[in-house]
Amino acid sequence: MALRDTIGDRAALVFPGQGSQFVGMGRALAEASPAAAVVFAEADETLGMALSRLCWEGPATELEDTRNAQPAILTASVAALAAVRERVEADEDKFDPLVAMVAGHSLGEFSALVAAGALAFPDALRLVRERGRLMAAAGEIRPGGMAAVIGLDDAVLGAAGADAAEGGVVEVANANCPGQTVISGDVAALERAMALAKERGAKRVARLGVSIASHSPLMAEASARFADLVADAPLRDPRVPVVANADGQPLRDAAAIRNELAHQIERAVRWTESVQTMVGLGATGFVELGPGAVLAGLIKRIDRTVATLGVGDLGLGLPVDRPAAG
Repeated sequence: MALRDTIGDRAALVFPGQGSQFVGMGRALAEASPAAAVVFAEADETLGMALSRLCWEGPATELEDTRNAQPAILTASVAALAAVRERVEADEDKFDPLVAMVAGHSLGEFSALVAAGALAFPDALRLVRERGRLMAAAGEIRPGGMAAVIGLDDAVLGAAGADAAEGGVVEVANANCPGQTVISGDVAALERAMALAKERGAKRVARLGVSIASHSPLMAEASARFADLVADAPLRDPRVPVVANADGQPLRDAAAIRNELAHQIERAVRWTESVQTMVGLGATGFVELGPGAVLAGLIKRIDRTVATLGVGDLGLGLPVDRPAAG
């Protein structure tokens, strides 16, 4: 069966963000694919550390540190992309011409840029390493938190956040899919918003295991410093549109990408809008490349009519990169 029969003529590649990391990620792919192994080796050399060993052996606490998790997830995602391209080329089939657009969730946007040819992998690695460092430093200066809210209308949740702020900060950070939203902000304001969300009908409210308020105004200083790095980054026009986190619209040139990345840390991830845009652009299938399968579940909740696939679903004989059960 040709790959075209699996993903159609206008595939969208999607890449996961922070939180998808797990010890062991990418190891089976690197063992099965020389191209994936090269990506991990390049990451080790670029960063001057044994990132591959951290991905494959842990410890989990070190891997979960945002300064390590961000380059680790990027590397695992790009390794998956390299493995797929390698297998397809070996079968004298084509993969890139079938890719009509790309997108990534938060950190995953950098993986998408690499896939679109807008950013070289070593440059992306250095950027996300600094992104993680700046975000961690911001969290130390002004601690915050994040919470997932399930089963509450976004308008109701927004009102709860406004009522809970009381001079603090609490805002929507990730509009992941209908009925699943993440809020972010000062600890006190966040806890008030969580309580109000429960009172106003949320099915479930859960504090996330992070001490930083990603995608909120608490990241303003980190965002400004990161913008300086982005200004000097060697970005190129993408080969295919990169659908943005901030407004769900396609980015088609380096200037638009630079503007997106300059503010990405402090702005909300509007994943529902991003997926709806890709469907509107004619995406015939979504292929998630990276650790886990979180995005596939979100996409199905956004639009049940579209096909969602992972590396193991492409018929290329590549292992599925997911955490072991238990």
